[in-house]
Amino acid sequence: MQPMQLMTSAVPTVFVVDDDAAVRKSLSRLLRSVPFTVMTVGSPQEFLEQYDPSAPGCLILDVAMPGLNGLELQEALAAKGSPPPIIFLTGHGDIPMSVQAMKQGAFDFLTKPVNDEDLIQAVHSALKRDGIARQSRKELDDIQGRLETLTPREREVLTHVVTGQLNKQIAWDLGTVEKTIKVHRARVMEKMKVQSVAELVRLTERVKGRTE
Repeated sequence: MQPMQLMTSAVPTVFVVDDDAAVRKSLSRLLRSVPFTVMTVGSPQEFLEQYDPSAPGCLILDVAMPGLNGLELQEALAAKGSPPPIIFLTGHGDIPMSVQAMKQGAFDFLTKPVNDEDLIQAVHSALKRDGIARQSRKELDDIQGRLETLTPREREVLTHVVTGQLNKQIAWDLGTVEKTIKVHRARVMEKMKVQSVAELVRLTERVKGRTE
């Protein structure tokens, strides 16, 4: 098995989880020829013990395995939050299983023996989706970080500003004077790194959508 540090590598990795050593070897050889960075694991339990959610990549996962099966691993990863895109690869697939996997967010579902080009294309697409998702989460984390620099009063002002209220209306609602609101408003715009109310609304809507 490859070194543990690969689990936390910044390089996108294709994780192959299959209890059949011959399948793992075959898939690894194919994927490395592209080339992809590949790590093979013999069981879902082993993968869960070592997986770092911050590690970019995708997962090629067999469904029928002893102990924890592929669908159960999918559920466990989802419970951890932000699971990698999963490509199910199985010789025991049926329609209900495929539907269940897709409903739980599987990226793709391919049956063995899989066509090499189909698998490679699926991996390319899965890695692209993972990259986009990670970039989006990074941007949201940044926005959240900016929000956390606001004082309680600045947060109050922000809430009123994004509804389109004028400074004098906000001052009336918060029981203060317009001049004070102007100062708070300027600080909000500076801390949130925006130039317009429209930008401020977009940022707050993105964070709101994340928590809903």
